[in-house]
Formats: sequence, structure tokens, C-alpha cells
Amino acid sequence: MTRILIRQGRLIDPESGLDEVGDLAVADGRIVQLGGIVDDFTPDQTIDATGQWVMPGLIDLSARLREPGLTRKADIASESRAAAAAGITTLVMPPDTTPVMDSPAVVEQVTHRAEQAAGARVVPLGALTLGLAGEQLSAMAGLAAAGCPAVSDGGRPVQDSRVLRNALDYACTFSLPALLTPVDPFLATGCLNEGPTATRLGLPGVPAAAETAGLGRQLAVAGATRARVHVGRLSSAEGARLLTDEQGRQRRLSADVAIHQLFLTDQDAMEYDTRFHLDPPLRDIVDRQALRQAVADRVVRIICSDHQPHDGDAKDGPFASTEPGASGIDTLLPLVLRLVEDEVLPLHRALATVTVEPARLLGLEGGRLGLGGVADLVVVDPVAPWFCTRETLGSRGHNSPFLGWEFSARATHTLVGGRLIRAADRA
Repeated sequence: MTRILIRQGRLIDPESGLDEVGDLAVADGRIVQLGGIVDDFTPDQTIDATGQWVMPGLIDLSARLREPGLTRKADIASESRAAAAAGITTLVMPPDTTPVMDSPAVVEQVTHRAEQAAGARVVPLGALTLGLAGEQLSAMAGLAAAGCPAVSDGGRPVQDSRVLRNALDYACTFSLPALLTPVDPFLATGCLNEGPTATRLGLPGVPAAAETAGLGRQLAVAGATRARVHVGRLSSAEGARLLTDEQGRQRRLSADVAIHQLFLTDQDAMEYDTRFHLDPPLRDIVDRQALRQAVADRVVRIICSDHQPHDGDAKDGPFASTEPGASGIDTLLPLVLRLVEDEVLPLHRALATVTVEPARLLGLEGGRLGLGGVADLVVVDPVAPWFCTRETLGSRGHNSPFLGWEFSARATHTLVGGRLIRAADRA
């Protein structure tokens, strides 16, 4: 394996607080020297990181790669390579594929395809129930043995509370975190946040109660178990309040938010632009501010892209008839750094939400800079302006709500397990 020396970059580790200019040496897929000037190491390749940041590669807790099942939209190869180019070294993949990831055979298929792609790592989540139908428990022991570090409802909440409790108890038996989607599907039948914007546009609304009703039931059931429960893609101020209250009683309870919820609101959809048709929907400015505060207060410790690439047909048509979801892997890193510019979070805390925090949740080795640690790394130029356009997106999904935005940072080099996956021309 190639020996790589990264010279004189700003070394940033969100876990230890490391922040200094120095060298970093990689051999056999591991960090073997860190900090200072490395002069007793013979590299096969040297990266000049002067003026750049060297930090752990990002871990994206929710990225749908559309394979197996929907490869007309994207596939594991295209999205894992795009992720690596964007500074993401690990993609966590929900189980709502076709077929569902409820058996070791499907998990192994995904893992094999990811290894062939030679891009970002792909970490599959096992299905909480068979077929995600919410009726019978999945074979969690087999899923864990096949490489699933957690189980998930894949965006399809278990409606039978007895089944949910049994599933959480069973997951706890194998020390598997359970990732749940906080929604009552019987209330979530619209396409935009219920409020003045939806009324003005004549679109069916989704009330915040769709989130709080689903979340309240899940929290009550989780409280009757010892399971490690994680709430995915919080979207409302009331949801954040419920979570805050319950965390005082359930210490192992955690949550994440999609990055677009921290920047956009339902008013961005005023022109019926289907790029803003998302699930959960964009809510109002009060919700956005509450979510930012929840992240600042560490009520929500993880930020994800909630990457959902679509082909053109899926987003072409009347707003309510199009498919929800946004392509997000290309913009995760610059948007997280925009939170620092907006003084929502300090730098180390912002980076922790997409590195060490998801790594802790799933028990992953990455997300850190440390001697002997896995060399999942990204070198970032913090002053490399670029415009988000269809041409600059690496994902096959061009349905980004941030098209036209200018960003000020970009990954220049990405290493996954010590292998150099991306090397951009600094010129």
C-alpha cells in the first residue's frame, strides 16, 4: 500500500481538539506520524497541504445510493465516488432498497459493490423488520454478522407499538442502535409544511404534529426498553422540544438533522420549484432557528446530508406529484463550514457533527485523527470558491436545492483507508 506524507497542513481533530500546523504520515492504511515535522519517513507520495486543512473524512449518516433497485437514478459506484470527491469517506446507507436490506445476502451484495467502486466506504444499515413492513422482526444477528452496525426503519415507521417495543428489545440484545423516523404517516399526507406558504400555493400541508405524534409514541416505547435509540431527520421546533425534554430521562437518546433544514424554509418553494419538495418538508423560519439552536445546544449532535438523488423525470411535474428528496453529498462539507461562518457552531464542534459523533453512534473507527487510527482523511482548501451547478455536482442526482449558491471551501484530496481516492489540481 502507498506510503503518503501530507506536509504542513492545519491538522484538525474534532475529538481531541488538536489544531496545529504539521505533517501527517500514512502507511498500511493507518496514521503512523502526526504533528511536527516528519523527517524519518520515506513516502511514495507527498501532498503539499500548505494553507489547507487536514481533518477526518466526513461520515454521512443518511445517504440513499439507489442500488439495488433504482439504478436509473444513481448507483453505489457513482455516489461513493462523488462522496469521496466531496470529502466524505463513509456513507451510511438506509435499508429501504429493493430488495430491502433485511437479509445478509442483500447486505453482502451492497458491500461487494462498494468495494468494487473504490470510492467512499459504504456502511449498510439492517432493516428493523422484515421488508420494513413493521410486522415481523428481522434476523438482526445475521445482519450484524454481515456488517450492519445498526438497524433502521428506513423511513417507514413501525406502526404497531408492540412490534416496535419487541424490535427495540431485540436490537438491544445485540447492542445494535435503532434508527427511527419520527413521523405519523397518517398525518404526513401533504408535500409542504402546513402554514401560510402552503396555503398561498394551494398545496396540501404537513403539520408539525405529524412529527411530534410519531416522535412522542416512539419515545414512550423506547423509554420502556434499554435500547440505544436514534431519531433521524428532525424537522420542527416542537420535535426539538420533545427531544430535549426526553433526553433528561433517556441518556442514550440521540438525534440528527438534515443539513438543508438548517438553511432553507418552506418559503424557498414559493415558485413551485420541485427541488424544494422534501421529506420531511421544509418548515418555517422559527423551526429553522430552533433546529440551529438544538444543534448548538448539543440536543442534536449529528448532521447528515439525507442524500436522495433523483433523475429528471422524478422532479418534472406539478409540485405535489413529484418525488421528495434532495441530492446532498456534494454540498454537505461546505454547508457545515457555512454554519461556522454564520456563528452557529465553532469549527471543531461543527466538524464533530459529521465525523466523530456519527462514528460514536455506530461504533465506527473513523471520524478522528490519531496515531494508529484508520487513514480516512480529507484535505480541504478553505478558500476555494466554487458555484453549485449541475456541472459541478459529482452525484448523478442534480436535484440540489443549493444550485446557484457560491461556496468557499472544497476538498482537494481524500484518502480512504490510506488509499488516495481524490487528488485535485490546486491550480
